[in-house]
Amino acid sequence: MCLHGDWCETMIYEKFVNAWENKDALAEQMLFHDDWEMKFHSSGKVLTKSEMSLEDRASLMNTIRQTERRCIYENEDILVMHSITHFPNSTSDAVMMVHLKKDGLLWRTETGSTPLNKS
Repeated sequence: MCLHGDWCETMIYEKFVNAWENKDALAEQMLFHDDWEMKFHSSGKVLTKSEMSLEDRASLMNTIRQTERRCIYENEDILVMHSITHFPNSTSDAVMMVHLKKDGLLWRTETGSTPLNKS
């Protein structure tokens, strides 16, 4: 039970994790504001919601594995999360995602990742 009233309705982390665990691209897409943009740390490329199809999202969910997920911080304005992301080429990165929110949805996203050495 939430003690913060409507504020809890804006919490997205659990919905995001559930969408990934269930490989539900539509549920994830519904968390993004129509004006959502994601800036990639490595290239500076900006991806918009309209450029990412449900098929693209589903493909990512089926090929990328996330472990050790955690919510660093979330409130009505921001969500900061971290995970270890395992890619199809057998590499893994520690990934920090910072999402700014607008109208209770993810609006702007940036990532930072650190390649992890294989042990």
